[in-house]
Amino acid sequence: MKFEVEVIRVGEMAADLLAGGHLIIFGDTPNEVLAEVCFMHTHGEICGDIEVGDTVVLGQKNFVITAIGEEALQTLAELGHCTFCFHGGTDVELPGQISLKGEEAPEALTIGDKIVIF
Repeated sequence: MKFEVEVIRVGEMAADLLAGGHLIIFGDTPNEVLAEVCFMHTHGEICGDIEVGDTVVLGQKNFVITAIGEEALQTLAELGHCTFCFHGGTDVELPGQISLKGEEAPEALTIGDKIVIF
């Protein structure tokens, strides 16, 4: 297990962004604007090198990492923040993104769901 957290709060607009193919996560203390668009989670530490090819579990669905933005792992470690994109590409649009491929994006994440990287 390289990273594991639990969803503790869901921003009012987070599901809208998820429906558009982007899941934004943040530790439990984002600013008010970010809180509206994020799935907030418990504190977690990165316990190993997160790399392309690793598996990400979001609730009950599994995905494979296909690309990691140059700032994504730093902000994940420091703030619990990154944006998962479900296009499966080998590149990212923004430095804080992690691209995933697999099943369709989850329709929702709810309080108590796990976010795991291994």
